[in-house]
Amino acid sequence: MRLSSLALVLLLASSSPHFGAAGLKPEVLDLALKAAAAAQERGFGKNKVLCVIDYSLPSTKRRLWIFDLERKKLLFHELVAHGKGSGENHANVFSNRQGSYASSLGLFQATETYQGKHGYTLKLVGLEKGINHHAEERSIVIHGAWYVSQAFAKRVGRLGRSWGCPAVSKKAARKVIDSLKGGGLIFVYYPDRSWLGKSAFLN
Repeated sequence: MRLSSLALVLLLASSSPHFGAAGLKPEVLDLALKAAAAAQERGFGKNKVLCVIDYSLPSTKRRLWIFDLERKKLLFHELVAHGKGSGENHANVFSNRQGSYASSLGLFQATETYQGKHGYTLKLVGLEKGINHHAEERSIVIHGAWYVSQAFAKRVGRLGRSWGCPAVSKKAARKVIDSLKGGGLIFVYYPDRSWLGKSAFLN
């Protein structure tokens, strides 16, 4: 099945409104599906898998979901870190700027994997000009991190923080990366009015 229009994706969503995704706000999923449909119309998202990250939730909550859009199925629900420049337990600052160590919002596309200093790693391309398009030069990637775990959160009161990457637990890293590589879409949400009002994939 080719998700070729916004109407088709929203119909898919309405037939299974939450995909079994506990904790994911319906309005955030709706925005993610809308952005994914717009991206697919432009030739992105060839891998029909969508990752949604809701940075309005604290880092101690599992706030990353990965969906198989063709099978209308939730694949994974995981912890994810935000950048140290974005805040402590709650992220509230976002940036596209080199050296900010902050997370970026908006829609990304996953590309290829490599072995880096954090082990198995997934490259991301920011698809939104002015919002996240510096992701590659900032080395914003998905990787596993020792500081992403329930044990760390219980001890410190929050997850550890990255330099802007959506880092996941070492245990979850390979399955998350393998599901998204080769064209999966990553929708990173926060109720930021400026971004929501001007996103090329939401308007």
